[in-house]
Amino acid sequence: MAHTLLIVDDSASMRQMVSFTLKDAGYDVIAANNGKDALSKLGTTKIAMVITDLNMPEMDGIELIRQLRGLPGFKFTPILMLTTESQDSKKMAGKQAGASGWIVKPFKPEQLLDTIKKFVK
Repeated sequence: MAHTLLIVDDSASMRQMVSFTLKDAGYDVIAANNGKDALSKLGTTKIAMVITDLNMPEMDGIELIRQLRGLPGFKFTPILMLTTESQDSKKMAGKQAGASGWIVKPFKPEQLLDTIKKFVK
């Protein structure tokens, strides 16, 4: 059975690109356009990993991570930040919120898949 990954990004083109890369690698994908949308899409499907942007309307990636870490089923779920932000202060805020890793856009699909494989087995 394929692992399901939750992708959260307010850019439709970025969601499509990441979804295509992940589906092509055999993963199932649930896509959301911001943190609020992501939380509303959490159903009974077991999420193996969350990949989220940082800067989004309604609920940003840091707040999404905080909310997810407060849910029993997401305490240990890997959460990857995929964002244009590369400042150490932003990375520290992500880490403090509970991010497992950080990839700066633009990125190579292989880089994303290699990082996912480190967390999802």
